[in-house]
Amino acid sequence: MSLAIVYSRAQLGVDAPLVTVEAHLSNGLPGLSIVGLPETAVKESKDRVRCALLNSHFEFPARRIVINLAPADLPKEGGRYDLAIALGILAASEQLPLQSLNDYEFLGELALSGDLRPIRGCLPAAIACGSCARQLIVPQANAAEAALCDATRVFAGRSLLRVCAHLQQRKNLRRAKANAAATQADVSDLADVKGQSGAKRALEIAAAGGHNLLFYGPPGTGKTMLASRLPGIMPPLDNSEALAVAAVHSAAGADVAAQWRRRPFQTPHHTASAAALVGGGGQPRPGLISLAHKGVLFLDELPEFQRHVLEVLREPLESGEICIARARAQTRFPAEFQLLAAMNPCPCGHRGADDNRCRCTPDQLRRYRDKLSGPLLDRIDMHVAVQALRRDELQAPAGGDSSAVVRQRVIDCRAQQLRRQQKTNRYLSNPELEKVCVLNAEQQRLLERAIRELGLSARAYHRILKISRTIADLAGAEQLQTAHLAEAISYRALDRKDSSH
Repeated sequence: MSLAIVYSRAQLGVDAPLVTVEAHLSNGLPGLSIVGLPETAVKESKDRVRCALLNSHFEFPARRIVINLAPADLPKEGGRYDLAIALGILAASEQLPLQSLNDYEFLGELALSGDLRPIRGCLPAAIACGSCARQLIVPQANAAEAALCDATRVFAGRSLLRVCAHLQQRKNLRRAKANAAATQADVSDLADVKGQSGAKRALEIAAAGGHNLLFYGPPGTGKTMLASRLPGIMPPLDNSEALAVAAVHSAAGADVAAQWRRRPFQTPHHTASAAALVGGGGQPRPGLISLAHKGVLFLDELPEFQRHVLEVLREPLESGEICIARARAQTRFPAEFQLLAAMNPCPCGHRGADDNRCRCTPDQLRRYRDKLSGPLLDRIDMHVAVQALRRDELQAPAGGDSSAVVRQRVIDCRAQQLRRQQKTNRYLSNPELEKVCVLNAEQQRLLERAIRELGLSARAYHRILKISRTIADLAGAEQLQTAHLAEAISYRALDRKDSSH
């Protein structure tokens, strides 16, 4: 039979749509053509495939060969289809049993010698392959990554010859095994931070409810040091979350196995562009906010970022995803991250210090604060002041609860939220919020006064309720108490009409 069908996978964001590789041999002038919207790297595969077949001691058919990559309207890029194309030609020319291809999908770039080279985005393909109840053959270098998906039988091949021997049942390939172990990120302990009990409390609340958090205070007060402790008190990733995180990093070409089950912690420099944060390119790749999916995006020196760069965070903070639009298609990447930021109170950084070193004018302070728009500050749930330590606090030994103790409280708190509403408090909708945050008359008056004096927006109002619910959950309270609400209001300091103190 002169027609063979082989299955492979494309890469479209963190998705891996099925690509059917059809190889047809016919009479006519010898040649090889590839159709189905191939990019340049795919068009060049015909030369790689021809040399790989000859160097693997197969016969390259002296016939008219047409390779169709279906669906025709899906752009194909990279060398990921080389192995499938080569096997299709071998099956169409009866050098390989056609029926042996039906239960497999193939990914891999071919070297001229016939060896298999790794590709990018192997894990999303493995996840999609498992849902179709087929087995996957990948290059040896991709095997550990693809094997992270337990639902898919993955086989590792070193060369075209070894893959063919497996398909002919002469010598079976070894099934790939994941060599990544579940580990906590190597972060410093929260107990090592001296003083700053208020900031530590805010970190625990943020971790428990998934809330966004902004630290502001003079330089050297420990804002960055505190921020680096947040991953250590967050709950470990479960299986579905770990696969979702690994799929994004696989699409970006990162080392997935080394970061398996670790909460991402991305720290872009303030010179980063909007494209670096959201992703992009001709064939879109995930940006830093997607690489922080299910983890933390830490923006140090927040006002030093360009304002238009910060504004691109507004939509993904609400929706949990980012859409990159191109002329031919739109690509969506997950971006369910927790925003953690730090800033100085003024351009010189010393406003509010006891020694009155600050010489910033009101106009300089206004321009500095105006770098952060009101809608962006609204989306940051908690604004927490971090003051300089007194001399006796600085000389005292570090203390307080360790990261492990705080993490267990966070895990228990999140478990309570999942039992009640199947989501963390951060993602409560307004109707859900009204059900779990019932206010009495005294609490309503307190909140009305806060709205009037702080000039809170409707979004900030709902943020306060969400934080109150998390504080109550940490305390093990079924109903909100006035103290819970008052503490939540205290975390909206930058909403004050005069927040320059």
